[in-house]
Amino acid sequence: QVQLTESGGGLVQAGWPLRLSCAVSGSIFSANAMGWYRQALGRARELVAIISGGNSIKYSDAVKGRFTISGDNAKNTVVLQMNRLKPEDTAVYVCNAEIPTDASRAVWYDYWSQGTQVTVSS
Repeated sequence: QVQLTESGGGLVQAGWPLRLSCAVSGSIFSANAMGWYRQALGRARELVAIISGGNSIKYSDAVKGRFTISGDNAKNTVVLQMNRLKPEDTAVYVCNAEIPTDASRAVWYDYWSQGTQVTVSS
C-alpha cells in the first residue's frame, strides 16, 4: 500500500519560513515525479512546485522566488522550503507522487498525502 507522509505544517507569522517534507512508503518503484499542491478555503487545488526526472522543476508564479523544492528520487522524498510566507499562502498543502505500477514503468498513478495545514498570520 503506497502511502505519502508529510510533516512541517503549522502556524507562522508573515515573513517567516516553514519547511515541508514528504516521503513515500510502500512502493518498490521510484517516483517519476513528486511535488506539492495546495488548496485554500473556497478555492481549487493548485500546483505549488514539482520536481521530475532530470531534476526538472516548475513553480507557480505565486511562489516563484520564495519557495524552493528539492528531492531525492532514490529515497522518494521531497522537501519544500517556504520563505517569506504571506497570508495568501494559507492553505492545506498536499504532497503528490507519480509512481509506476510495475517494472515496465509504462503505467503509473498519482498518489496524494493526507495534507497539512499551513496558516500564515498577518
